[in-house]
Amino acid sequence: MSHSVNHWELKRSLEESPETHIDNESQRERLSPNSIILSVLSCFCPSYPINIVAFVFSMMSLQSYNRGDIDESKKLGRVAKLVAIAAIILGLLVIGIFCIVHFTTVGKLSFHII
Repeated sequence: MSHSVNHWELKRSLEESPETHIDNESQRERLSPNSIILSVLSCFCPSYPINIVAFVFSMMSLQSYNRGDIDESKKLGRVAKLVAIAAIILGLLVIGIFCIVHFTTVGKLSFHII
């Protein structure tokens, strides 16, 4: 009733399929991982809506690269990189403002019991 397929036959048929065999290596350009790394690093900054958008754009870039749409992948990767840089700058600005406010008002707000 059921036909068992040999593992090696299945592997060979998958390797010889036109979807997995690329004749011209220049067609598949390498994806720049900078946008993914930056978007993950921006997730540690306190600029939550912006860094999540950067991460979504980098995942969309990776998806379009896996589909074979190199131009779309480059565009989305560029947007992800710019949004991630903006999120990191905004996060550092928030941290800086928090530190300035904290260290300048900590002496004024402390209660002295006499």
